[in-house]
Amino acid sequence: MQQRANGCKGCRESVQITPDKLQRLVDIATRGRAAATDELYAQRMAHCGRCPDLQYETTCRYCGCLVAVKARLLDSVCPCPLFPKW
Repeated sequence: MQQRANGCKGCRESVQITPDKLQRLVDIATRGRAAATDELYAQRMAHCGRCPDLQYETTCRYCGCLVAVKARLLDSVCPCPLFPKW
């Protein structure tokens, strides 16, 4: 996957993460915190998946977070400054 021209200048392909590691990070982040339901999580991920500011299919351009982690946390919000998607 190539870096987008308007993407994060510090990011390279080496920042890509495996699905297993991503799931471990989600599990760690949600320990002791309220997690979004599977339905809400799926809705949030669908919005992020269509977002032109999703980088490497995992990372939000605006906040630098892994969207799978951010979307799973119940109290999270979309960081898009113009029009939050969720």
